Order: sequence, then structure tokens, then C-alpha cells
Amino acid sequence: MGVLQAGQKAPEFCLANKDERNVRLEDYTGRWVVLYFYPKDNTSGCTREAVDFSDMVADFAQKQAVILGISPDSVKSHGKFMEKHGLKVELLSDPDHQVCERYGVWQLKKMCGRESFGVVRSTFLINPEGIIDKVWEKVKVDGHAAAVHDRLCALSSV
Repeated sequence: MGVLQAGQKAPEFCLANKDERNVRLEDYTGRWVVLYFYPKDNTSGCTREAVDFSDMVADFAQKQAVILGISPDSVKSHGKFMEKHGLKVELLSDPDHQVCERYGVWQLKKMCGRESFGVVRSTFLINPEGIIDKVWEKVKVDGHAAAVHDRLCALSSV
């Protein structure tokens, strides 16, 4: 199964945040959701992406959007990651990668000649009705948060 595409219903999920409180996609019905999947807390690219989204939380909120980040890291790891970098986004723990698999971002990756499964950095913009509006696959971090925000601005001015 590949990555989900625009026009598809976003699969429901229930994952724990850093406070071990369950967060569901349906909690955000009626709002835009920026759902980004990333490989690992405290790695350079993942840190830059989380900081970039955190820096824009207020801009997204003005467009009725919430930002949720998902990785296989533990809730404890997320808590330390958020504290260390002053992150303002909601990070959710998917330790058995069930949600990553549902969204098609848990894939076989090759690095240094070795193959292993992991998260392919991807972002889904989900509309207030729960339909995927746009998918960014194999995300390059630089400028990504701004590009997602630009898409949201374009949609909300229609």
C-alpha cells in the first residue's frame, strides 16, 4: 500500500501525547489539521521541522488549523524533545507504527547500503471534513512549514 492521496478520507487514529492523554483526529473535526510524520526525535532534520512548525503555530491557528506531529518515539521521548527545543506543536507517539502504516508512510528505506523499515517524512493537510486536501511525500525540511501554510492560505481565500 502506498501513501494516501488527496481526496481520500483521513484514517481515524487515537495516540498518546507527551502527557499520555489520548488525542484523536476526530477531536479536530471542523478545523484544518496539519498531520506530519517524522522519523525520530532529536535528529537534525526532525528538530528543524518541529521548530519551523512551532514557530508558525500562531499563523496556522489564525487559519483554524492545528499541527500534529507523529513518530514512533515514546511519549517520554516526545516530552524531552519538546522541552529541550521549546516546541509548541502537539507530538503523538505511534510506537508500533500502526498509524504510520495506515497513512502509508512506514516504508522500506535504504541508507548506507542497508535496508530497514522506518518513517518516510510526509505531511498531510486534512480539511475540516476529514478529507485529505494535499500530501507532501519525502519532505525536504527547508521551507516546508511555510509551503504548508501557503497552501492553507490559498485554500482559505477561495
